[in-house]
Amino acid sequence: MTTVVSDTGVGPLLRGWRERRRLSQLELALRADSSARHISFVETGRSRPSEEMILRLAEHLDVPVRDRNALLLAAGYAPRYAESTLDAPELETLREGIARLLRGYEPYPALVVDGAYTVVAANRAIGLMLGGLPEHLLTPPMNVMRITLHPEGLAPRIHNLREWRAHLLAQMERQIAFARSDALRAVYEEVKAYPLPEPRPEDVPDPEPYPYFALPLRIEHDGRVLSFVSSISTFNTPMDVTVAELAIETLLPADPATVEHLKSLDF
Repeated sequence: MTTVVSDTGVGPLLRGWRERRRLSQLELALRADSSARHISFVETGRSRPSEEMILRLAEHLDVPVRDRNALLLAAGYAPRYAESTLDAPELETLREGIARLLRGYEPYPALVVDGAYTVVAANRAIGLMLGGLPEHLLTPPMNVMRITLHPEGLAPRIHNLREWRAHLLAQMERQIAFARSDALRAVYEEVKAYPLPEPRPEDVPDPEPYPYFALPLRIEHDGRVLSFVSSISTFNTPMDVTVAELAIETLLPADPATVEHLKSLDF
């Protein structure tokens, strides 16, 4: 007997996530306390998984929260995770906490972005870094990848642009592989197509470079070259799609000269 597998439904979706994570049916079954036979039946549509089983498999496949809702809908169940707007009353505590965190990080730059790198919030140090950029890049909704890599954005000010650009593109590629996002892919295709400026004499590496502990962002500001290392944090075990896709990026000074300059700024 030949089983025809539909391109729709929860089975093919789960199979797609399993293959993306490069797990065999047996490996997934062992992790989810099931059997390879049952996993096979679910993927081929011969068995309808329970809501609990879908969520258990999604957890072991590290499926993003938004896509867990899609799996539930495909199986005929109601979505489990809410998707609130950022100005929703139930997220007031979150908004206040983020605002305190961003203020507390000053004079160092910090911002919050969504899953497509749209800027949700930023502190005053970020504002200083964006001084002099054209209005079309700063008009909401602002996108941090566009601002950073656009030829009229921060790109001409970044002294190690080729390295930093490669780092950002690789970061986006990993995220696209992890979660299917049309919005993120559109941003990626746009910024990847931006032309690279010609190398400048001042972009030649220092013969005795500072011993950075990670790849720094070396960016010109107020006649100085500042060095930052980026750190990105997300929320643990989110129960809301919007919150799950938020990321807090902080720029840590990578050398003493950058620390000294930032502390001298007047907020």
